[in-house]
Amino acid sequence: MSDEKQIPEPVSGRRQAITRREFALRAALASAASTLVPGTVLATPATQAAASPQEPAGTPKLAPASQAEAEARTQAILSRYGSHLSEAQKADVRRLSLVLQTPLDALRAYPLSNGDSPALYLKPLVERENRPAAPAARVKTRKSGKGN
Repeated sequence: MSDEKQIPEPVSGRRQAITRREFALRAALASAASTLVPGTVLATPATQAAASPQEPAGTPKLAPASQAEAEARTQAILSRYGSHLSEAQKADVRRLSLVLQTPLDALRAYPLSNGDSPALYLKPLVERENRPAAPAARVKTRKSGKGN
């Protein structure tokens, strides 16, 4: 099958559009590659907690699932922006991620269904006049009394 098309490499300095076919191919390859990763590479929550530094004082006690989610959020932020952050800022990210998890769990526990209407409706603070659809034709009038 030497007639197969090769995926073009992106030109440096310019962004190329990706076709739906290329996207589907890349998504399939990524999902296939993720299933081939050995289980020892993926750390369990217990090993992640052992590898992470000690939790700062004053952080809430979380369920294991919530703790794992907060740690995953922290790792995602640090993997993306870690090179730009100092050690104190990284500690703040860890602390804030743990503090954020409690209200997030409470928000997710609130029961909702698809038929529920929004709690708040958008209502403008400033009432404005409704303009007519078509402006009326202006009629010029002459003032009488000057020079006549």
